Amino acid sequence: MRLDRPLQTTLEAVAAIMLDARHRWWVIGSAAVALHGAEPLTVADVDILLSPQDARLLLPRIGIVPGAGADHPDFRSTLFATWRDAALPVEFMAGFSYRRYGEWMPVAPRTRMAMMVGKAMVFVPERAELREIIQGFGRPKDWERAGLLAG
Repeated sequence: MRLDRPLQTTLEAVAAIMLDARHRWWVIGSAAVALHGAEPLTVADVDILLSPQDARLLLPRIGIVPGAGADHPDFRSTLFATWRDAALPVEFMAGFSYRRYGEWMPVAPRTRMAMMVGKAMVFVPERAELREIIQGFGRPKDWERAGLLAG
């Protein structure tokens, strides 16, 4: 796995924030695809799936207060916050769901792989499950990313 410097430093910062997490958490989205070694891929931000309890505990420590997720027809979070003090923006999502075929589908990974980024440890869903999650989002860019995980 080869990560560009902004992604690596952002993931290291996230790992430091999440050290005191009391519940399981994951990197999802394009950053998780990159952690699985898929190329070529541009990562514009880092998506973190965490529990509402950890969002309330950890995010104020970095100066952000999680609030209700923005109004979006296809995505929602019980709590949502964006951290902009890293090399890449980090979106923290607790109680995250996406709409598929008119129903809200909670994103609750069953698998969890530890990956080292420098000297920091982050967690991602296993490759096949990550592909399913990303395909569920249903946008063209998500189908493209899911395709990168097929190999």
